[in-house]
Amino acid sequence: MLVVISRHEELPSTMDAAHQAAAEGALHGTTIQADRQVAGRGTRGRAWESAPGGLWLSVVARPARTDALEALSLRVGLALARALEASCPGLPTLGMKWPNDLLLEGGKVAGVLCEARWSGDTCQWITIGIGVNVSNDVPAGLGARTIESAVRPVQVDELAEPVALAVATAASDAGPLTPAELAEFGVRDALRGQRAIAPIEGTIDGITRRGALRVRRGDGRIATVLGGLMVAH
Repeated sequence: MLVVISRHEELPSTMDAAHQAAAEGALHGTTIQADRQVAGRGTRGRAWESAPGGLWLSVVARPARTDALEALSLRVGLALARALEASCPGLPTLGMKWPNDLLLEGGKVAGVLCEARWSGDTCQWITIGIGVNVSNDVPAGLGARTIESAVRPVQVDELAEPVALAVATAASDAGPLTPAELAEFGVRDALRGQRAIAPIEGTIDGITRRGALRVRRGDGRIATVLGGLMVAH
C-alpha cells in the first residue's frame, strides 16, 4: 500500500486539511502532517496540545466496507501501538485505554480520532487523526508521557511513514474486530478490572467485537457502553 505524506510546518488542524483533501478526491492513504497545529482537536472537540516535536498527522481512509465503524478507532489504535513499538526499539509495551488512547507506563502518549463524512447512508470517507507525544513539551499535571521519556533518540519524521502506513492499512477494511484483535486488546487493556460508575456501575470486563466496552454488573449480567464512561479512582 502506498501512502503519500504532505508535510507542513504549521496548520490549524491536520484533520480539517485531510477532510478538504478528501473532498477534492484524495485517495485512501493520503496523509497530512504538521510540525505544529494551532487548533488541533481530540474527542468531543477538546483542544489537543500540538507543539513541535510531536507527530501530528491525519490519514484519509476509504474503507472497502463501513459496518461496525465504531470499532475503527480501536483497530487503528492497535496498529499504531505495533508501529510505534516496531519503530522505537526498547519501547515498553503500550497500553490502550478505551476508546482511543495509548498509554506509556500509565501516562497518555498517543490518541486516535476518527471522523466520517456521509452522503445519506453512504460513507464518503473517514479522516483518522493521530497525535503522538514524541519529544514535544506536554502539559503539566495531566500525566502525559513522551516516547523520548522511555527511549532516545527518536526522530519524528522517521515515525511518520510507518505510522501512516499502519493506519492506512488498518483502515482499509472495517467490520467487527477479529478474535486476534480482541486478544491483543486484552493484553493491552488498561481499564480491565476497574470500577465503572457511569453511565452504569460495574466492573470493566473488556470490549465487544463492535468496540463497545463490556461492564459486568453486580448480578453478573454484562452491559455495554459506547460513551460517557466514568471510572472510580
